[in-house]
Amino acid sequence: MIKITNLNYVYSAGGPFEKAALVDINLNIEKGRFVGIIGHTGSGKSTLVQVICGLLKPTSGQVLIDGKNIYEDKNKKELRYKVGLVFQYPEHQLFEETVYKDIAFGPKNMNLDEEEIKRRVLYAAKVVGLKERHLEKSPFDLSGGQKRRAAIAGVIAMKPEILLLDEPTAGLDPKGRDEILREIKELHKKENLTVILISHSMEDIAKLADTVIVMNKGKVHMMGSPKEIFAKANELRQIGLNAPSISELCQKLRDDGMPLPPNIITVQDAAEEILKLLGKL
Repeated sequence: MIKITNLNYVYSAGGPFEKAALVDINLNIEKGRFVGIIGHTGSGKSTLVQVICGLLKPTSGQVLIDGKNIYEDKNKKELRYKVGLVFQYPEHQLFEETVYKDIAFGPKNMNLDEEEIKRRVLYAAKVVGLKERHLEKSPFDLSGGQKRRAAIAGVIAMKPEILLLDEPTAGLDPKGRDEILREIKELHKKENLTVILISHSMEDIAKLADTVIVMNKGKVHMMGSPKEIFAKANELRQIGLNAPSISELCQKLRDDGMPLPPNIITVQDAAEEILKLLGKL
């Protein structure tokens, strides 16, 4: 569904502050995948998703969605409705008088009729866990977590086929973060969305993604399943990243003689394996 070929992006090209943010990126992302992108600050993660959604035009290379170049004028409108981007701290984008109007903003710009707009607003609100009573409130009267939900709902209401999320839970408490990520995962399964999630939380990526892309210095350093990627803990450390904390704990248990398998990356995996061992005692 997404094909990226020989992609390069240079900030301030030709100027004294020229910086290569993306270097020769080649990726194929199939429809319906849940992709996690990890990398240290400045590795090119956010630039990559902004190029995929059309906010930034690459210095060279191509981004194809369903075989069509998103930067060709004839394709821009059609393809960009297929891609939704949730920025870090998306609540900063809220601006309407009511939550309903804010969620409805995108669908209105798609020239949908009022009944379809209402259906989409109610659907998106339900997906992110907002009640109907919240919809007539000012978005600025909501709690921090509710604002985040309203902003995400505004993207979901456009029913994109590809959902890009740049640290969507930054600054939330653990409960709010877990709830929003669970809702995103359920939406991914229900709608067969292609989801691309940037996160600094290795635990979240291990739990949610089926494919992990590791960025380093503007390049794709490696790509694979979560178990394949997090099994390379030493290589990750060399570029300033860590495996999930539970993986580190299990390694210490193995060092102390507990015969745990090497590919444990989630708390659930660890619990199941430890219970198996306890059952053998």
